Amino acid sequence: MTAPDPPAAAAAPPPSTYASLRGMPLWPLIATLAVQTFATMALFSVPTAAPEIARDLHVPGSLVGIFVSLAYGVGILSAVLSPGFIRRYGAVRVTQVTLLAVTGMLVLTAAGSLLSLAVGAIVLGLAYGAIAPASTHLLVPQTPRAVFNLVMSLRQIGVPLGGVLGALIVPPLAVAFGWRTALLAELVPVVALMLLMERPRAAWDSDRDPSWPLWNGALMQPLRLLAADKRLRSLSVASFLYSGAQLCFIAFMTVQLTSVVRVDLVRAGVALAIYQVAGALSRPVWGWVADRYLSPARMLSVLGFAMGGAALAVGAFGARWPWGLVLLTAMVAGLTASGFTGVAYAEYARLGGARRTETTGLGTASMFAGVMLMPSLFGAAVTGLGGWFLPYAGLAVLTVGSALLLW
Repeated sequence: MTAPDPPAAAAAPPPSTYASLRGMPLWPLIATLAVQTFATMALFSVPTAAPEIARDLHVPGSLVGIFVSLAYGVGILSAVLSPGFIRRYGAVRVTQVTLLAVTGMLVLTAAGSLLSLAVGAIVLGLAYGAIAPASTHLLVPQTPRAVFNLVMSLRQIGVPLGGVLGALIVPPLAVAFGWRTALLAELVPVVALMLLMERPRAAWDSDRDPSWPLWNGALMQPLRLLAADKRLRSLSVASFLYSGAQLCFIAFMTVQLTSVVRVDLVRAGVALAIYQVAGALSRPVWGWVADRYLSPARMLSVLGFAMGGAALAVGAFGARWPWGLVLLTAMVAGLTASGFTGVAYAEYARLGGARRTETTGLGTASMFAGVMLMPSLFGAAVTGLGGWFLPYAGLAVLTVGSALLLW
């Protein structure tokens, strides 16, 4: 038996979104977007500053991958456990704790040892998975149905925006003042936001329930949700595979372009930047389309079909490919593999109904698992098969299969 839809998602979209746009939860949206941006910026500041960190600590730069994987791995646990804390203490309070964890991660990482880096990743992961469930819990009751997917997609811009800000701000600061100072400089906006969110907390957390149990069956909750609704099973499979495909494109695009297409690292970086920008700009577009013309499941299905086509095209890259076509393919890959998350989170919230916080935690755990596991498996396939086409063809089969399940 499935839970009823939340009031924000129960009715059909009205003919016009103008009145609903005026009724958007502007300040909660800005606050949750800022939290996602600063937390993601902190997470990806370490990979951005990896060359300086590796040189200072006398370790291989590739070890930075362990930092990211550790944060996402622990983040799966926090995604599953956080709904109980959100229900008891409120979404704003949990968000403030998340920002406190970001502060701890920055301070620990700046301490400048391998142990402090590892502990910093764990500290961040213990809260990072709570960001989406807390944001959903706060935004859904205040969001008009006509812009429901749009609002959820706008919040998700914080992920690529945080990555872009980290790439633009951290390297110059690291060169000028050292990588430790570059990381500590991020404390200013993080701490300021954490303190600012205390002001609306009483109003925004008015639905908190001090008697809500924190641990009672929390780890088994995702399995119960999956068992109860086949739509959640299909959505979770797609979220795992789509997010994994997203990271496969990001992790391997520059390597493939420099080794197969034979372009220099600067041009390969341009292709990756186009991928990232396309993903960021498309998120609210797909949210708007899902509000007006397609159901969220159909929207995600269309993106999965296009994602599979992009994977086949990327797998076929060769030295004779026109550069313009390479860039177009990178853009399509970004529009699909990096653009789906806002609509996916909106669908988790819609299907969850009164349990929207828990289903969003399930969605976060599914996506984080895809981010952790699939790039490693894909890299092993490239090495084992001695080429790029078959691994990308396998990725295409998986994403298209998920699209069929959603359809």
